[in-house]
Amino acid sequence: MTIATILGDKGADLVSISPERTVADAVALLAERRIGAVPVLDDSGMAAGVFSERDVIRCLREHGAAALDHPVSAEMTTPAVTVGGEDSVLGALSLMTRRRIRHLPVVEAGAVVGIVSIGDLVKYRIDRIEAEARAMRDYIQQA
Repeated sequence: MTIATILGDKGADLVSISPERTVADAVALLAERRIGAVPVLDDSGMAAGVFSERDVIRCLREHGAAALDHPVSAEMTTPAVTVGGEDSVLGALSLMTRRRIRHLPVVEAGAVVGIVSIGDLVKYRIDRIEAEARAMRDYIQQA
């Protein structure tokens, strides 16, 4: 199965932030939307980076409360590790494990069209495994 399938199930609501916004703005956005990361998009819609909860913790540790006034571009994780819509779910999970990241912007034709989390991918895998188990039980009971 592909990342595009996951995005299709999630919906097309893309939350993003621009690099010149402040860390305080990004923190408010993360809290308001109850999300763990947000892609940072430049004017052309391309991923300049990703700003996550981990970035908040790191910049607060390094700069204290003054970090809240820094631009997101100064504190985001860059370059953004991304996937395409046609990439496999297992490939994306492997990439997240290797890179120790929890969020991947999805890029099509150079522009970010969505973001998937490790939770999205694990939920999909569990749903597939449960569906396969149900199908096997049904098959065995009918035999």
